Amino acid sequence: MSWQSIFLPIRRLFKYDVRFRFAIIVLIGLVGFSLLSFLSPYDARSSYYAPINHPPSWKHPFGTNGRGQDLFWLLTFAMKNSLVFSLEVALLSRLIAIFVGITAGYKRGILDQILVLLCDSFIVLPLLPILIFLKLIMREMNFTILALVLSLFGWPWDARFIRSQILSLRERNFTYSAIFSGRNLLTMIFSDYLPHILPITLATTVNNMLWSLGFEITLSILGLTSLDVPTMGTVTYWAIQQQAMVMGIWWWLAFPIGLLVLLFISLYFLFVSITDYINPKARIVAR
Repeated sequence: MSWQSIFLPIRRLFKYDVRFRFAIIVLIGLVGFSLLSFLSPYDARSSYYAPINHPPSWKHPFGTNGRGQDLFWLLTFAMKNSLVFSLEVALLSRLIAIFVGITAGYKRGILDQILVLLCDSFIVLPLLPILIFLKLIMREMNFTILALVLSLFGWPWDARFIRSQILSLRERNFTYSAIFSGRNLLTMIFSDYLPHILPITLATTVNNMLWSLGFEITLSILGLTSLDVPTMGTVTYWAIQQQAMVMGIWWWLAFPIGLLVLLFISLYFLFVSITDYINPKARIVAR
């Protein structure tokens, strides 16, 4: 499998799968929306620079909140921070998953058993109580620490998937040919193994982004993160704390929730379309 052939499935998915096409278009739009934060006339943590609880208007398209913040510009920062956070967690946990999965699948034996036991141990650990306990100990849990903690818990299932693929690839003829020819192990991993495991890695990356976003929003709404940093979760937290719906400030909740729904649906469609493609029973073929 060559690296050039990796881009062919992406073209096919975009052409034939409506879910994939919808997901890509929406995600491009949301990423573009988040990039507007670099053009914001206001600082992300500033407040009371605009009228309080002002409904949507030409000057403030998404209205303003009870802290005197323009929701349009605030949500550009929130979307950017949430996307960056989920990507950090997904990429860090992918590195662990790929390393553990390839090592366990290729080496096998005692090392494989130890790594599988390690995976199973992390899978059964209750993450939410652990995060709450860490918050009580550390007093302040910023998003960098939260990303590192979630990365340490986000790899076990995916490492097992990668391990199962490496176990299969380990018995292929090209592996034996590479071993007998004295080919370097790292070269073989990057040129032969990585293109095979890349589709499943990409699918699990998207799934891990959904998982980490869900945790970020949940923990922020519970008040367990840095509430002065604008994210999709902290914006929702302040709206709930100041009883936006009770006070009739519907836009303070409607716009963040609407953007979150679009983000979650697009990531879900992206995950499902990629998963269906790599499943031989549901693979899309060009007509």
